[in-house]
Amino acid sequence: MSAQNRSYQVFTITPDYDGFDALLLLIQDAFATMDGVIDPPSSAGLLNAAILRGKAGTETAYGVLSDGQLAGCVFLADRGDHLYLGKLAVAAPFRGLGVARCLVEQAEKLGRERGMSHIDLQVRIELTDNQKLFKKLGFEVVGETMHPGFTRVTSLTMRKALL
Repeated sequence: MSAQNRSYQVFTITPDYDGFDALLLLIQDAFATMDGVIDPPSSAGLLNAAILRGKAGTETAYGVLSDGQLAGCVFLADRGDHLYLGKLAVAAPFRGLGVARCLVEQAEKLGRERGMSHIDLQVRIELTDNQKLFKKLGFEVVGETMHPGFTRVTSLTMRKALL
């Protein structure tokens, strides 16, 4: 089924959400493709349902359902003048079908409602397909970062202006 024919339902993930185990599996599965590709390893491997519940209490989180199935999620941290987009994950059967776009559009809506100037995210240097996706969604590279203990660039900061 094409993205044009799909109906996605976006919902807010709150601490009382009863699907944190499923959410954890979605994130772990989505980020598993990075195992052995990125160094250092993703922090997604350190997550558990309780940590996600806590994040839902301190950040704004959205999920996407397609015909009742969890298709994707994103967590957005309020950084004052901007949102930080993290843990964007799309279930394998839904990749390439507009779920990431749907989540980024929801983030843009939230940022504009809050009067924020932009959305930032970090993408690993090795994940060129992810970089291309975010560029397609309107993000631009604005910086490079190194994880502690590394002497090479490990990730790129990408930004999408909202104003």
